[in-house]
Amino acid sequence: MGRYYYGAKNEADGLKKITTYKLKEWGYFDGRWAGTITWTSSWSDSKSSVSIQVQTGDYEEYLRIWYTQTDYSTDKKTDFDYKIPLVTTTCNLGGKRYWFRCPWYANGVYCGRRVGVLYLGGQRFACRYCYDLSYACKNENRRSSFSPFGKMLDLEEKIAKLEDGITTEYYNGRPTRKYKKLIELKRRYYGFDMDSVLQNMEKMLGR
Repeated sequence: MGRYYYGAKNEADGLKKITTYKLKEWGYFDGRWAGTITWTSSWSDSKSSVSIQVQTGDYEEYLRIWYTQTDYSTDKKTDFDYKIPLVTTTCNLGGKRYWFRCPWYANGVYCGRRVGVLYLGGQRFACRYCYDLSYACKNENRRSSFSPFGKMLDLEEKIAKLEDGITTEYYNGRPTRKYKKLIELKRRYYGFDMDSVLQNMEKMLGR
C-alpha cells in the first residue's frame, strides 16, 4: 500500500509502536493492504522498518507483520513473521473501531487484551501491560494537558487490576460486586472514542 514514517517525536518512551489509529488514518482497514512502516531514532537519526499486511472484511481479520532483528553483540539476525488478530467494537456515533488482540504469551498464558497500541519492547510487538510500560503523560505535572488520555489510562489500570483479582464472576446466579464494578469500568472505558483521544494528544504534542 505504501511506506509510512513515524518521526522521532512519535517514539513513545523510546519504543517502536503501531496504533490502530494510524493504520486507520493510512487506510489499512479498507480491505487487504500491505506496506512498510519506518521509524527514525531520536538519538542517531538511524531508521528501522517493518513490513505489514492488513486483512479485513473476511472471516479472519488480522495484522501480519514481518521484520528482521539483529543482535549487535553477535551480529546474528533473526527473522520474525506472525499475525496479530484484529477485533472490532461499535462506535457510539455509528461505524466500528478496530483493536489489536495482544498476541503475547507469558509463561504459556495468552494475553489477548484488546488494545489500540502495540509496542516493540523486545522481540515481538505486545501491549504495554505485557511489557510493564507507563506513559510519560501520566506524570502529575503533565496530567492536565492530557486529561482525556490520562483518564483512559487510569481506567485501563483499574480494569487490569480487577481482572487479575476476580476469581468469581457470579454467585447464586448474580454478578459479584467486583464483577459488576468491572463491567461498569469497561462500559466507561469502551465509551471513549479512542481515535479522537489519540488524535487530540498528537495535536497537543505537535506531531
